[in-house]
Amino acid sequence: MSASAEATGRVYDLGFRRYEGPREGRRRAILAVYVNGLRTALGLGRGGRAKIVPWLFIGASLIPALVMALIAGAVDRAAPGFDASHDLPSHADYYRIAAIVLLVFVGVIGPELFCPDRRNGTISLYLVRPLTATDYAAARWAALLTVILAAAWLPQIVLLVGLVLGASDPGAYLGDHWADIPRFLLAGVALALYYTSLATAVAAHTTRRAYAAAFLVGAFVVSGAVISSVVGVLSSGTGRWVALLGLPNVPLYVNDLVFGAKETAGTAVAEELPGAIQVGWYLLVCALAVLLAWRRYRRLAL
Repeated sequence: MSASAEATGRVYDLGFRRYEGPREGRRRAILAVYVNGLRTALGLGRGGRAKIVPWLFIGASLIPALVMALIAGAVDRAAPGFDASHDLPSHADYYRIAAIVLLVFVGVIGPELFCPDRRNGTISLYLVRPLTATDYAAARWAALLTVILAAAWLPQIVLLVGLVLGASDPGAYLGDHWADIPRFLLAGVALALYYTSLATAVAAHTTRRAYAAAFLVGAFVVSGAVISSVVGVLSSGTGRWVALLGLPNVPLYVNDLVFGAKETAGTAVAEELPGAIQVGWYLLVCALAVLLAWRRYRRLAL
């Protein structure tokens, strides 16, 4: 080596610096996965195309409530005998109307939270200490539940405002119907919990988002049609038990129990059973779905 080269040579220290910041541990890791799940479900922090689907479904669930709210506010002025509380669908009716929208919504958004991480192999980066497979699955499940719950509650709140403003005496209407608020909140939790649990169980067993969405929606459509046909040819004693197998109606049993309504054609047969059996079946289906998803993610950690 020449003298000139020795004179101009330099040594760079490229070593890693020890991290000296706060170590927030397992809870912070779970919260990070949860927040990331919320952002993923709503398309936040992503391109415009990623935002179209979630907000399109949220808008679709809001449109009927907005229409009914506008009708309640306008028709009462044009028709004094109009009673918004009786002449428009109630809060119990609205969940029956919005159930199909929420189903397709969770069928599309749910796999988005679970499938890509396993398909791309990034799940292995999550499953390092202190985050466990159960932590990851629980955080994603909670994020999906939060989004579906908001999509279920928001139209109900809009509908409540419309019915109150559409009443001839808003104060009296709110005083007479205040109990509808905890009812539609509780029924919304039941609906969101059911859809989230089943979507998580399906998405946990495939890395293909399209397959998970198609299977979930298809299972609801097929089971609803088949069970309805079978119940139609059975005696009422047997049919009411078989009717429990129809996936679309399971959360509606709880909805009708909460509101004290028994007007749903698809659930009329099963609602001849005691309420404890209807609720017990609902809880069993949710628990089995969560258990299947949990076992799947436990295997990934082994």
